[in-house]
Amino acid sequence: MTTAIAAFTTYETSVADAFDRIRADTALADQDAVLIKPNLVTADSFPVTTSPRCCGAIIDYVRACNPRAQIVIAEGTGDPAYDGMQIFEALGYTRLAAEKNIRLIDLNEEEVVRLENRSCKRFPEFHMPEIALSHFIVSVPVLKAHTLCGFTGTMKNMMGFAPPAHYSGSGWNKAAFHKNLQAAIIDLNRYRHADLTLMDASVGMPESHLGGRRCDPPVGKLLAGDDPVEADRASAGRLGLDWQKIGHLQKNSPA
Repeated sequence: MTTAIAAFTTYETSVADAFDRIRADTALADQDAVLIKPNLVTADSFPVTTSPRCCGAIIDYVRACNPRAQIVIAEGTGDPAYDGMQIFEALGYTRLAAEKNIRLIDLNEEEVVRLENRSCKRFPEFHMPEIALSHFIVSVPVLKAHTLCGFTGTMKNMMGFAPPAHYSGSGWNKAAFHKNLQAAIIDLNRYRHADLTLMDASVGMPESHLGGRRCDPPVGKLLAGDDPVEADRASAGRLGLDWQKIGHLQKNSPA
């Protein structure tokens, strides 16, 4: 398992640099279908949410490695005030999709399959969008602390795959996760975790996942990895956080 950190200059340069350091081209060359999963938890722009420019650079990298791969960008926002297409429009992803000729998918509206894993105590069964099982997933979180679980990275970013029809409540599309959130994140990633991570740590938010102070100076890094736990542990350190004190990072890879 590999994790690498690249200095941030531009997305076009630094995404390729970070991925090249872990030989992501080798894994991507074999894929027929690639799903890019940004963090679009609300309609607030970067660094609360993933920049479309970052995802655009990832699209270019995937196509350079594998011109035949079908690429989609998919997200299931947590904000009940917006549907997925409204979020995509507000944050510049509709324009990106047109420019790159790719499809946008609202994970909150996708067909799901019921999965079971009796070793999962929080979610012994889980309703997962079918597309999560048919595509190679590139998770693209932004570097942020989290007010409920300490840190939000590539593992928590998988909550976008949780359909509100099964996991909403208390005014939030994914509210069912908030009960024993650390265990919920672990179980979700045992059902499906990211195959590849590109953490945008070019700025960083050290206090909250929904706003507040930005890192000053900016962190100025992009991090790539093929193990979600190791990627998140390394990323948490960039905020000065001790991953050993963050519940869902204490266990080894869910793979």
